[in-house]
Amino acid sequence: MEMEVAESAPECAVEKNAKDAGFCSAKPVSLEEQGAPAVAEEEEVEESIVVEKTVRDAVFSPAKPESLEEEGAPAAAAAEEEEDEESVIDLTSWQLHDLEDVELPQQATELDLTANRLSALDPRIGQMRRLKKLSLRQNLFTDEALQSLSHWPAIAGLQELVLRDNKLTKIPDVSTFKDLVIFDVSFNEISSLKGMSQVSPLLKEFYVSKNELTKIEELDHLHQLQILELGSNRLRVMEGLQNMAVLQELWLGRNRIRTVELCGLKSLVKISLQSNRLTSMLGFQDCIGLEELYLSHNGISKMEGLSTLVNLRVLDVSSNKLTAITGIENLTRLEDLWLNDNQIALLDGIDAALAGSKEKLTTIYLEHNPCAKDPSYTSILRATFPNIQQIDSNCY
Repeated sequence: MEMEVAESAPECAVEKNAKDAGFCSAKPVSLEEQGAPAVAEEEEVEESIVVEKTVRDAVFSPAKPESLEEEGAPAAAAAEEEEDEESVIDLTSWQLHDLEDVELPQQATELDLTANRLSALDPRIGQMRRLKKLSLRQNLFTDEALQSLSHWPAIAGLQELVLRDNKLTKIPDVSTFKDLVIFDVSFNEISSLKGMSQVSPLLKEFYVSKNELTKIEELDHLHQLQILELGSNRLRVMEGLQNMAVLQELWLGRNRIRTVELCGLKSLVKISLQSNRLTSMLGFQDCIGLEELYLSHNGISKMEGLSTLVNLRVLDVSSNKLTAITGIENLTRLEDLWLNDNQIALLDGIDAALAGSKEKLTTIYLEHNPCAKDPSYTSILRATFPNIQQIDSNCY
C-alpha cells in the first residue's frame, strides 16, 4: 500500500536525496519510417518470399504436443491471467457518485474506489466473498454511511481497508473483519481512538495521521503491529505503546510531544518525532535496533543518549539549537547526518566527533550554521570523510 506520510520526515528525505528520476522513451517510429516496402518491390520479391516461407515453415514448424496436458498449458495460462485481471477492479478517479451502472464481479479480490464522489456504500460490495482489499480513499463517506460495514459478514476475510481522506469523526466498527492487517483512516477528523479495541489483533499496519487525536489509547491488544502512523495530530504524551514488541516504524511528527517515552521498544527500526516540542534527545537508549531517527524542528540543544544506537544509519537533527557535534563518535554505521539550521560554530574536532563513521558517512548537511561560512568548509569536510558523496545540496 502506498504510505503517504503527513509529517516532515519523508518530505525531508525527498528534498535531500532527490530520489525521483525521469525516464525518456525513444521517439516512436512510424510505419513509413519502418520502411514499408513499395508496391513494385513487393511484386519483385513475392516469388522469393513464397519459397522462403515454405522452407521456414518446414524447418520451424512446432512439434506436436506429446500430451493433452502439454497442449492445454498455454490455454490454462491465458485463462489464469484473465482470471487475475478480473479479480482486481480499479475505478480510481472515475468521478462516480454511485455504482449503479458499474458491474461488480463477485469473484473480485480487490476493489479500488479511490478519488470518486461516493457518499453511500453499494450493498453489492458486502456480497463479494473473495474480497481482500477495499479502498474507499478520497470520497465523501461519513460515519453514518459506513455503519453497514459491521453488517457484512460475507466479506469477513477482508485484509486491507483504506478509508483515508473522507469525512469521518470516529473509528468505524470494523470488528467483522477478523483477518484485517492494514487499516488506514488518515486525513479525517477523528478525535478519539475509541473503538480500536474491537479491531482484529492481527493488525500489522495502522495509519491515522492528520486527524485530531489527543491521546493514544485502545491499542494494547495489537501485539503484531509493525507500522504505526500518528503524525499531524494533537498528541502530547507517548503512551500505550508498551505492548508493541514487534513495532518497526513509529511516526509521530507534527504533534506536541515534549518527552521521549518508548518503553524499551527494541524492534523499532524507524522513528520520527519531527516538529514536536522536544528539548532533549534522551529516551532512545533501549531502541538498539534503530536505523533511522528523525528529530528535526524541535528545541534540542545537546546531542546525547545515542551511544547505544549502534545500528543507526540516518540521523536528522536539523533545525534545532545545537552548538556542537557530540555523543555519536561510536556510531560506526552512520551514513546520513543532517545538522543543517543549527548554531554549530566551528568544524574543529569534527573528525573526532564522527570517528566511528568516518569511512561510512556519505551525506552530511551543515548548511545554515556559522561553521558553513568558513571558506574552507567544503574542503575540510571532503578531506575528513573520504567517501562523502553529498555535502548539503552538492553531490560529488
